[in-house]
Amino acid sequence: MSDANEPTGAVEPDAGTTGAGTAGGPAAATGAAGSAGADTPSGATTPSGASTANDQAGAPDPAGSAPGRRVRVVLVDDHRMFRTGVQAEIGQTERTGVEVVGEAADVDQAVTVITATRPEVVLLDVHLPGGGGVEVLRRCSPLMADAEQPVRFLALSVSDAAEDVIGVIRGGARGYVTKTITGTDLVDSIFRVQDGDAVFSPRLAGFVLDAFASTDAPPVDEDMDRLTQREREVLRLIARGYAYKEIAKQLFISVKTVESHVSAVLRKLQLSNRHELTRWATARRLV
Repeated sequence: MSDANEPTGAVEPDAGTTGAGTAGGPAAATGAAGSAGADTPSGATTPSGASTANDQAGAPDPAGSAPGRRVRVVLVDDHRMFRTGVQAEIGQTERTGVEVVGEAADVDQAVTVITATRPEVVLLDVHLPGGGGVEVLRRCSPLMADAEQPVRFLALSVSDAAEDVIGVIRGGARGYVTKTITGTDLVDSIFRVQDGDAVFSPRLAGFVLDAFASTDAPPVDEDMDRLTQREREVLRLIARGYAYKEIAKQLFISVKTVESHVSAVLRKLQLSNRHELTRWATARRLV
C-alpha cells in the first residue's frame, strides 16, 4: 500500500465501464437505495475460492447477480493500481451487475465520496492514510444506520491479522475478505452484503465467531487504541526486527514516513527507543 497523495477530483465512470478509466481520485454519482438486513455475524457466509483477483475476467456471472440486478459500489484503497485492477475485474456492469460509482484513496476522500454517492456497498481497505478503515466506519456510522438506504461495508484487505478483522467488524463492517479472493467470489460477496448477510474469507470467520462468542472478552487496550492502523503496522514490523528501509519497501512508503510513524508510536506509548517498542509489542503478542 502507498501513502502517496492522489488526486481528489471527481471522476464519473461510464455506465457498464470495463474498468481501466478510473485510476485517479474519487468519483461521484447518485443512485438507488440498498436493502436492509441482519446485524449479527452469526449468519456469516464464506466465499468458496481463494486465488488472485485477476484470473476471472472471462468467468461466468456469479450466482449472486441475478439477471438485471444491480449494486452500486465505492472502492476505497490507497493503492491506485489495485483499485484499477478491481475496477477492471468487477466493474463490467452488464456482466457482473456491479456499478463502480466512486473511488477514494484516504479517509477524508472516502467519507466525501461515500456521502455523495450513497452506494449500497463499500469495498474498504483496512489500512488507509488518515486513520484507517475503522475511522471511515466511525465517520460513516449514520449512513450505516439509515433504515431506508443503508450503506454497507465489506473489508477487502491484504491483512489477515485477527485484530484488523475484529476492529472493522466491531466498527460496523458486514464482512471481511482478503485480496486473494477471486473476482467471481468478490462479486458474489458484494451481493450477499447488499442483502444483509455477513461474509468472510473462510479462515477469518473463526476470528469473528471466537471474539463475539467469548464470555470472557479481553479488556480494551487503551494504549493500542491510540495508534492508527498504519502505526500498528509499522510497530509490528519494527518489533520483528525490520530496518526502516525494509519497512518502507514493504509498505510502499518513504523512509522518512516510516521514521515519522515510529516517532508517533514512541510518543503515544511513552517509550524511548525501538528496543522498548519490541518488548512492548512482544508482551502483547503482536510480533
